[in-house]
Amino acid sequence: MIKQIDSSNKIVRFDPYVFLSTIGKGRDFRFFEGRDTVFSQGDSTDGLFFIQNGKVRLSVVSEAGKEATLGILGDGDFFGEGGLAGQQVRMSSATAMNKCGVLHIEKAAMMLAMKREPKLSAMFLKYLLKRNIRYQDDLVDQLFNSSEKRLARILLLMAHFGTEGVSEMSIPRLSQETLAEMVGTTRSRVSFFMNRFRRLGFINYDVGKNVFVHSSLLNIVLHDDNNTPSTAIATSTHARNRRALPTPRRRAPEGVRARKAPL
Repeated sequence: MIKQIDSSNKIVRFDPYVFLSTIGKGRDFRFFEGRDTVFSQGDSTDGLFFIQNGKVRLSVVSEAGKEATLGILGDGDFFGEGGLAGQQVRMSSATAMNKCGVLHIEKAAMMLAMKREPKLSAMFLKYLLKRNIRYQDDLVDQLFNSSEKRLARILLLMAHFGTEGVSEMSIPRLSQETLAEMVGTTRSRVSFFMNRFRRLGFINYDVGKNVFVHSSLLNIVLHDDNNTPSTAIATSTHARNRRALPTPRRRAPEGVRARKAPL
């Protein structure tokens, strides 16, 4: 069992969260500024990371040079754990999106801790299973949903929608190019949808670099593609425009003189 000692030099029970928030043998803190590279695709694996605070972007570049964003991670997330499964090199790149504090854990230290401490093993396994479910949901979302619904879902996930008692949360403002990579669409479409969400009151921008996401954005995700609020707005606008047009007068057939209506 890994010993953890409090300020009075008494041995206390193992707490995985204490283990993941303190330095020790094989564990050290690393700090990054916005846009700093944590590791690059192709680097050798040297352990995994646990985010204490901040946001980290995971991305991958194809052989043709096309870049795609895999996800945005935040407080309490692990990343770079592929080495535990035998990966020799990093399959993606990790970049800090703002000021970040992460705990780096060497492979040997993590493997030993999980072997000795069932609580840590259970916590880590639960995290990996939840993320695997998230990836399956992402795949279904990509296959069956419109780009508008995919964008709404990503914004809600980044805002940790579902936190009890919270109807609005802020997230770092991402570039439209990054959002387009995550959604799988073009930057112009992302711009169009973000402006629409803002106009409908689903999101808002502050004077800084944050986006406030309101829980009402869930309406976009829950509605069918043919009955989304945006579609309803477009339909009603089209109907109003049609009503505003003058009714065309029918021409009488050739050779027939139109009669005046009786007074």
